[in-house]
Amino acid sequence: MSNEDAQAEAGTPEGQGPVEIDEEMARHMANKREELFEKFEIRDAFPPEVMEEAEARTTDVQAEIADEVDEREDLREMTTWTTDPIDAQDFDDAISVEERDDEYVLWVHIADVTHYVNPDTAMWEEAVERGNTVYLPGYTIHMLPPMLAETVCSLVPNEDRLAHTVEMHLDKDDLGYEEIDIYKSVIRSDARLTYTEAERLLDEPETAEELLEDQRVDLAEKTELIWNLADAMHEQRKEEGSLVLNPARDRAHTIIEECMLKANKAVTHELMWDRGVEAMYRVHPQPSPEEWDEALVEIQELDGVSIPGDAWDDPRKAVNATLEQAPGRQLDKIQWAVMKVMPRAKYMNDPFGGHHALNFEIYGHFTSPIRRLSDLINHWIVYTNDVPEDLIALCDRASDKQKAAETCEREYKQFLEEIGLDPSAVNNRGLEVVDED
Repeated sequence: MSNEDAQAEAGTPEGQGPVEIDEEMARHMANKREELFEKFEIRDAFPPEVMEEAEARTTDVQAEIADEVDEREDLREMTTWTTDPIDAQDFDDAISVEERDDEYVLWVHIADVTHYVNPDTAMWEEAVERGNTVYLPGYTIHMLPPMLAETVCSLVPNEDRLAHTVEMHLDKDDLGYEEIDIYKSVIRSDARLTYTEAERLLDEPETAEELLEDQRVDLAEKTELIWNLADAMHEQRKEEGSLVLNPARDRAHTIIEECMLKANKAVTHELMWDRGVEAMYRVHPQPSPEEWDEALVEIQELDGVSIPGDAWDDPRKAVNATLEQAPGRQLDKIQWAVMKVMPRAKYMNDPFGGHHALNFEIYGHFTSPIRRLSDLINHWIVYTNDVPEDLIALCDRASDKQKAAETCEREYKQFLEEIGLDPSAVNNRGLEVVDED
């Protein structure tokens, strides 16, 4: 690594190293977590029967995958890669892309969790109990046993894995769906990128050599193509009235966000319009006109901020336009003014009402079955067309557990600040317990 590269690396979470704490601080933090887990009914340890089941499903992995190949689409020769945070332990989504004469073809491959976790298993019951993975700075409470999530359900590079693939043919002119196909597949990821590596790859295509085992893979070209497509999808989404509260998001995050949104939307279209079945849809009610007016007035009164005159008709577009022009010191205040009036999104068996923030007529979650109950259940419904009898109760539980997880995370972050730790630094860099001198 050159001196210039070393300096650049030092500015990233990867280059800064973990946040150091002493043993007393570590005990204090552990005690606080236990207090919060009890308060929000969050279960950390997995029951023995769940761990035994997970262990049984992680034996003879490659033999089981080999037995599945003839029953699935074999996509192992397709250029495929994952992009995740530096500290990610499980990689549950991967992407592939092609450009053709009059269309783009986007494949989003999701770990086929329901091949291993189904309603007859103890792991499924435990996932229902937990509802979601809980992410605290420096500590994670998993929905599924890491033994499973970080092995057979992780799309690690250069190994065959079972996946649930969403194949989308997108018109080049309007990026609309020309064809959607959802099927079981076998994939083989070519590379595991961090967000930092993905950003660097866009600027320096030659760095692909460092990331690939097979140098014949056209990763640099595919990364450039997916960025161009994701950027177009992002701009179109804003133009159509989707609320974008983080206008400065980097290219690597934008790629993953837009691809996952496109896949989630495709799956819910398939479930509702093509099959007409109930599922766990994501519904986001809109604020009242009075609440939106309150937010926009608060934003307009901020120093150095002005809402463009032609944007007032649609509050979401007004916020987007303002965020792009506002001074950096006011971005948090603008975002908070909006978040204060936003109702909570919730899971429902009926999608009607849509997702206000995204401005999607219908929407749901599919791309994270390792960490969200809604996605796990939607995978099962897509594959079997079998809707759980207690779907409404499951929707309510997923909504309640998500709220509990978010509140727990917020209170833990406040606690870290009170004891002199930066939650963002802990979250991005991790922790290391060091002996006192």
